[in-house]
Amino acid sequence: MSIKKKRRISIRIDMTPMVDIAFLLLIFYMSTTQFKPPEAKKVTLPKSHSQIELPDKDVINITVTKLDSMYVDFLQKEKMVVDGRDVMTTVRKYSEVNIANVSSVINRARAVNPRALIVIKADKDASFGAMNDLMNSMKENELTRFLIITDNEREQMASAAPTGN
Repeated sequence: MSIKKKRRISIRIDMTPMVDIAFLLLIFYMSTTQFKPPEAKKVTLPKSHSQIELPDKDVINITVTKLDSMYVDFLQKEKMVVDGRDVMTTVRKYSEVNIANVSSVINRARAVNPRALIVIKADKDASFGAMNDLMNSMKENELTRFLIITDNEREQMASAAPTGN
């Protein structure tokens, strides 16, 4: 007696719903991602071995360019009227400052957000005098806690190293 093998029925899985879900998730994540805000001015940072992570919010940026011009930018909450209702929004404030008024602008930003961290981004070709004047002005106004941002030297070396192919 021979046993008859049953004929195998092929299974077909419809992939359309899975592709739809994948595209919906992709669109969702692309539309809700917060990208890095644009920099006030492009600067070439000096290199160091420091690896401290910078927070994403509550930051007051002071940018010193290679031409020794200074810019301060920070986030500030403002009341705005939308459809007849008052709405609180966050607005990026950006202003060019000089050594005489940099501390007053920083104090105004800290009055809005006292927890804000002061971050200095100075171009590696900025003069020592501009940085010295900035730090002396901050010291006179009791702004003694700040970070100076640099590029990580090890990351630069790793990306410039040739591959062994």
